[in-house]
Amino acid sequence: MASLLPFTLVVITRNEAQKIARCLDSVPFAAEKLVVDSGSTDDTVAIARAHGARVVHQDWLGFGPQRNFAATQCSHPWMLALDADEYLTPELADELQRRLPALMESDTAAVILRRHLIYMGKPMRWYRPAVGEKMARFYHRDRARWSDVRVHESLQFNGASATCHAPFLHDNNPSLVEKQLKVLLYSELKCRDWMDKNKSTRMWQTPFVFALAFFKDYVLRLGFLDGWRGYAIAQTAASYAAYKRMRYYEMRMNPASRDTAAAALTRSGLDH
Repeated sequence: MASLLPFTLVVITRNEAQKIARCLDSVPFAAEKLVVDSGSTDDTVAIARAHGARVVHQDWLGFGPQRNFAATQCSHPWMLALDADEYLTPELADELQRRLPALMESDTAAVILRRHLIYMGKPMRWYRPAVGEKMARFYHRDRARWSDVRVHESLQFNGASATCHAPFLHDNNPSLVEKQLKVLLYSELKCRDWMDKNKSTRMWQTPFVFALAFFKDYVLRLGFLDGWRGYAIAQTAASYAAYKRMRYYEMRMNPASRDTAAAALTRSGLDH
Protein backbone atom coordinates (compact mmCIF):
# COMPACT_ATOMS: atom_id res chain seq x y z
CA MET A 1 0.00 0.00 0.00
CA ALA A 2 1.28 3.47 -0.93
CA SER A 3 2.34 5.78 1.90
CA LEU A 4 -0.11 8.63 2.25
CA LEU A 5 1.12 12.17 1.61
CA PRO A 6 -0.58 15.21 3.21
CA PHE A 7 -2.42 16.65 0.23
CA THR A 8 -5.95 16.52 -1.18
CA LEU A 9 -6.92 15.15 -4.57
CA VAL A 10 -9.76 17.41 -5.78
CA VAL A 11 -12.18 16.50 -8.56
CA ILE A 12 -15.21 18.56 -9.63
CA THR A 13 -17.96 16.43 -11.11
CA ARG A 14 -21.41 16.17 -12.61
CA ASN A 15 -22.56 12.83 -14.03
CA GLU A 16 -19.11 11.24 -14.26
CA ALA A 17 -20.06 7.72 -13.11
CA GLN A 18 -18.13 6.04 -15.93
CA LYS A 19 -14.86 7.83 -15.19
CA ILE A 20 -14.59 8.90 -11.56
CA ALA A 21 -13.33 5.58 -10.13
CA ARG A 22 -10.32 5.43 -12.46
CA CYS A 23 -9.41 9.02 -11.63
CA LEU A 24 -9.61 8.52 -7.87
CA ASP A 25 -7.83 5.17 -7.89
CA SER A 26 -4.88 6.59 -9.84
CA VAL A 27 -3.81 8.63 -6.77
CA PRO A 28 -3.71 6.06 -3.94
CA PHE A 29 -1.14 8.11 -1.99
CA ALA A 30 -3.35 11.18 -1.40
CA ALA A 31 -4.24 11.56 2.29
CA GLU A 32 -7.63 12.95 1.25
CA LYS A 33 -9.81 12.62 -1.83
CA LEU A 34 -12.49 15.25 -2.30
CA VAL A 35 -15.22 15.30 -4.93
CA VAL A 36 -17.21 18.51 -5.32
CA ASP A 37 -20.38 17.51 -7.16
CA SER A 38 -22.81 19.96 -8.75
CA GLY A 39 -25.87 17.71 -8.89
CA SER A 40 -25.16 14.36 -10.52
CA THR A 41 -28.20 12.30 -11.43
CA ASP A 42 -26.20 9.12 -12.08
CA ASP A 43 -24.09 7.06 -9.65
CA THR A 44 -21.16 9.49 -9.48
CA VAL A 45 -21.58 10.30 -5.79
CA ALA A 46 -21.99 6.68 -4.68
CA ILE A 47 -19.02 5.52 -6.75
CA ALA A 48 -16.84 8.36 -5.49
CA ARG A 49 -17.62 7.46 -1.88
CA ALA A 50 -16.99 3.78 -2.57
CA HIS A 51 -13.53 4.72 -3.86
CA GLY A 52 -12.56 6.67 -0.79
CA ALA A 53 -13.68 10.20 -1.58
CA ARG A 54 -15.48 12.67 0.64
CA VAL A 55 -18.26 14.27 -1.41
CA VAL A 56 -19.43 17.86 -1.05
CA HIS A 57 -22.36 19.29 -3.00
CA GLN A 58 -22.09 22.74 -4.58
CA ASP A 59 -24.43 24.13 -7.21
CA TRP A 60 -22.51 25.00 -10.34
CA LEU A 61 -20.60 28.30 -10.12
CA GLY A 62 -18.53 28.12 -13.31
CA PHE A 63 -15.23 26.26 -13.70
CA GLY A 64 -12.95 28.81 -12.02
CA PRO A 65 -15.24 29.65 -9.08
CA GLN A 66 -16.11 25.96 -8.61
CA ARG A 67 -12.43 25.04 -8.31
CA ASN A 68 -11.81 27.92 -5.91
CA PHE A 69 -14.75 26.80 -3.79
CA ALA A 70 -13.34 23.26 -3.77
CA ALA A 71 -10.03 24.60 -2.44
CA THR A 72 -11.83 25.96 0.62
CA GLN A 73 -13.21 22.49 1.40
CA CYS A 74 -9.88 20.66 1.48
CA SER A 75 -8.36 19.44 4.73
CA HIS A 76 -4.84 20.07 3.44
CA PRO A 77 -3.31 23.24 1.95
CA TRP A 78 -1.65 21.27 -0.85
CA MET A 79 -3.97 20.04 -3.61
CA LEU A 80 -3.87 18.04 -6.81
CA ALA A 81 -6.64 19.07 -9.22
CA LEU A 82 -7.76 16.50 -11.77
CA ASP A 83 -10.84 16.26 -13.96
CA ALA A 84 -12.86 13.05 -13.84
CA ASP A 85 -11.62 12.03 -17.30
CA GLU A 86 -7.97 12.46 -16.25
CA TYR A 87 -5.77 10.04 -14.35
CA LEU A 88 -2.14 9.58 -13.36
CA THR A 89 0.12 7.14 -15.16
CA PRO A 90 2.07 4.77 -12.87
CA GLU A 91 5.22 6.65 -13.90
CA LEU A 92 3.83 10.00 -12.74
CA ALA A 93 2.47 8.46 -9.54
CA ASP A 94 5.98 7.18 -8.76
CA GLU A 95 7.57 10.54 -9.60
CA LEU A 96 5.13 12.45 -7.41
CA GLN A 97 5.66 10.11 -4.47
CA ARG A 98 9.42 10.67 -4.74
CA ARG A 99 9.36 14.43 -5.21
CA LEU A 100 6.36 15.77 -3.32
CA PRO A 101 7.70 15.47 0.24
CA ALA A 102 10.54 17.89 -0.52
CA LEU A 103 8.39 20.16 -2.67
CA MET A 104 5.74 20.49 0.02
CA GLU A 105 8.42 21.56 2.49
CA SER A 106 9.65 24.28 0.12
CA ASP A 107 8.22 27.66 -0.87
CA THR A 108 7.01 26.24 -4.19
CA ALA A 109 3.63 27.63 -5.26
CA ALA A 110 2.72 25.12 -7.94
CA VAL A 111 3.91 22.02 -9.75
CA ILE A 112 3.54 21.78 -13.53
CA LEU A 113 2.35 18.45 -14.90
CA ARG A 114 2.43 17.23 -18.50
CA ARG A 115 -0.85 16.03 -20.01
CA HIS A 116 -1.10 13.52 -22.85
CA LEU A 117 -4.35 13.17 -24.82
CA ILE A 118 -6.20 10.00 -25.74
CA TYR A 119 -8.45 10.83 -28.69
CA MET A 120 -10.78 8.50 -30.55
CA GLY A 121 -9.54 5.70 -28.32
CA LYS A 122 -5.82 6.10 -29.05
CA PRO A 123 -3.02 8.38 -27.81
CA MET A 124 -2.17 11.26 -30.11
CA ARG A 125 1.45 11.10 -31.26
CA TRP A 126 2.31 14.43 -32.87
CA TYR A 127 -0.33 17.12 -32.25
CA ARG A 128 1.57 19.44 -29.94
CA PRO A 129 -1.11 20.35 -27.36
CA ALA A 130 -1.83 16.62 -26.95
CA VAL A 131 1.69 15.40 -26.21
CA GLY A 132 3.05 16.99 -23.10
CA GLU A 133 0.81 20.02 -22.65
CA LYS A 134 2.07 21.76 -19.50
CA MET A 135 -0.57 22.45 -16.86
CA ALA A 136 -0.26 23.69 -13.28
CA ARG A 137 -2.30 21.18 -11.28
CA PHE A 138 -0.54 20.60 -7.94
CA TYR A 139 -0.52 23.72 -5.80
CA HIS A 140 -0.68 25.37 -2.40
CA ARG A 141 -4.01 27.12 -1.92
CA ASP A 142 -2.43 30.10 -0.13
CA ARG A 143 -0.02 30.68 -3.03
CA ALA A 144 -2.19 30.07 -6.08
CA ARG A 145 -5.78 30.61 -7.21
CA TRP A 146 -7.86 29.69 -10.24
CA SER A 147 -8.89 32.48 -12.60
CA ASP A 148 -12.45 33.58 -11.85
CA VAL A 149 -14.02 32.69 -15.20
CA ARG A 150 -16.85 30.39 -16.23
CA VAL A 151 -14.73 28.31 -18.62
CA HIS A 152 -11.09 27.87 -19.73
CA GLU A 153 -9.82 28.62 -16.25
CA SER A 154 -6.12 28.54 -15.40
CA LEU A 155 -4.15 28.45 -12.18
CA GLN A 156 -2.66 31.84 -11.34
CA PHE A 157 0.48 32.05 -9.18
CA ASN A 158 3.56 34.25 -8.83
CA GLY A 159 5.88 32.08 -6.76
CA ALA A 160 8.33 29.33 -7.61
CA SER A 161 7.24 26.28 -9.58
CA ALA A 162 8.58 22.85 -10.41
CA THR A 163 7.88 20.58 -13.37
CA CYS A 164 7.31 16.83 -13.45
CA HIS A 165 8.44 14.77 -16.42
CA ALA A 166 6.11 11.76 -16.51
CA PRO A 167 2.64 12.46 -17.95
CA PHE A 168 -0.91 12.17 -16.75
CA LEU A 169 -3.57 11.11 -19.26
CA HIS A 170 -6.70 12.84 -20.52
CA ASP A 171 -9.15 10.33 -21.96
CA ASN A 172 -10.96 12.92 -24.05
CA ASN A 173 -14.61 12.80 -25.07
CA PRO A 174 -15.77 9.23 -25.82
CA SER A 175 -17.11 10.34 -29.21
CA LEU A 176 -17.47 13.40 -31.41
CA VAL A 177 -21.06 13.61 -30.21
CA GLU A 178 -19.90 14.33 -26.65
CA LYS A 179 -17.34 16.78 -28.01
CA GLN A 180 -19.94 18.75 -29.95
CA LEU A 181 -22.22 18.89 -26.91
CA LYS A 182 -19.29 20.23 -24.87
CA VAL A 183 -18.64 22.84 -27.59
CA LEU A 184 -22.22 24.08 -27.11
CA LEU A 185 -21.82 24.32 -23.34
CA TYR A 186 -18.37 25.89 -23.37
CA SER A 187 -19.44 28.40 -26.01
CA GLU A 188 -22.38 29.44 -23.88
CA LEU A 189 -20.17 29.90 -20.82
CA LYS A 190 -17.55 31.85 -22.77
CA CYS A 191 -20.19 34.12 -24.28
CA ARG A 192 -21.57 34.89 -20.82
CA ASP A 193 -18.08 35.95 -19.73
CA TRP A 194 -17.90 38.19 -22.82
CA MET A 195 -21.32 39.66 -21.98
CA ASP A 196 -20.12 40.51 -18.49
CA LYS A 197 -17.20 42.41 -20.02
CA ASN A 198 -19.37 44.00 -22.74
CA LYS A 199 -16.98 42.70 -25.37
CA SER A 200 -17.60 44.01 -28.89
CA THR A 201 -18.88 41.48 -31.43
CA ARG A 202 -16.46 41.91 -34.38
CA MET A 203 -18.31 39.39 -36.52
CA TRP A 204 -16.19 40.37 -39.52
CA GLN A 205 -13.32 38.46 -37.89
CA THR A 206 -15.20 35.15 -37.82
CA PRO A 207 -14.22 33.71 -41.26
CA PHE A 208 -10.58 34.60 -40.63
CA VAL A 209 -10.70 33.17 -37.10
CA PHE A 210 -11.93 29.85 -38.48
CA ALA A 211 -9.19 29.69 -41.11
CA LEU A 212 -6.40 30.75 -38.77
CA ALA A 213 -7.52 28.39 -35.99
CA PHE A 214 -7.58 25.46 -38.42
CA PHE A 215 -4.17 26.36 -39.85
CA LYS A 216 -2.67 26.72 -36.36
CA ASP A 217 -3.86 23.32 -35.16
CA TYR A 218 -3.52 21.34 -38.37
CA VAL A 219 -0.21 22.75 -39.61
CA LEU A 220 1.68 24.70 -36.96
CA ARG A 221 0.75 22.31 -34.15
CA LEU A 222 1.41 19.28 -36.39
CA GLY A 223 -2.11 17.88 -36.34
CA PHE A 224 -1.65 16.68 -39.93
CA LEU A 225 0.94 14.14 -38.74
CA ASP A 226 -1.80 12.36 -36.76
CA GLY A 227 -3.79 11.74 -39.93
CA TRP A 228 -7.56 12.08 -39.97
CA ARG A 229 -7.68 12.32 -36.18
CA GLY A 230 -5.52 15.41 -36.45
CA TYR A 231 -7.86 16.80 -39.07
CA ALA A 232 -10.86 16.15 -36.79
CA ILE A 233 -9.22 17.97 -33.88
CA ALA A 234 -8.27 20.96 -36.04
CA GLN A 235 -11.71 21.19 -37.64
CA THR A 236 -13.46 20.94 -34.27
CA ALA A 237 -11.24 23.61 -32.73
CA ALA A 238 -11.81 25.95 -35.68
CA SER A 239 -15.56 25.38 -35.55
CA TYR A 240 -15.59 26.18 -31.85
CA ALA A 241 -13.64 29.39 -32.42
CA ALA A 242 -16.16 30.50 -35.05
CA TYR A 243 -19.33 29.24 -33.37
CA LYS A 244 -18.79 31.05 -30.06
CA ARG A 245 -18.44 34.33 -31.96
CA MET A 246 -21.67 33.69 -33.88
CA ARG A 247 -23.43 32.75 -30.66
CA TYR A 248 -22.20 35.89 -28.92
CA TYR A 249 -23.43 37.98 -31.86
CA GLU A 250 -26.85 36.31 -31.46
CA MET A 251 -26.89 37.05 -27.73
CA ARG A 252 -26.28 40.72 -28.44
CA MET A 253 -28.80 40.90 -31.29
CA ASN A 254 -31.48 38.82 -29.55
CA PRO A 255 -31.08 38.87 -25.73
CA ALA A 256 -34.08 36.55 -25.34
CA SER A 257 -32.00 33.78 -26.91
CA ARG A 258 -30.06 33.48 -23.62
CA ASP A 259 -33.13 32.10 -21.87
CA THR A 260 -34.18 29.79 -24.69
CA ALA A 261 -30.63 28.45 -24.99
CA ALA A 262 -30.38 27.93 -21.23
CA ALA A 263 -33.66 25.98 -21.31
CA ALA A 264 -32.40 23.82 -24.19
CA LEU A 265 -29.15 23.06 -22.36
CA THR A 266 -31.10 22.13 -19.23
CA ARG A 267 -33.35 19.75 -21.17
CA SER A 268 -30.22 18.13 -22.60
CA GLY A 269 -28.55 17.86 -19.21
CA LEU A 270 -25.80 20.28 -20.26
CA ASP A 271 -26.57 23.18 -17.98
CA HIS A 272 -23.88 22.01 -15.53
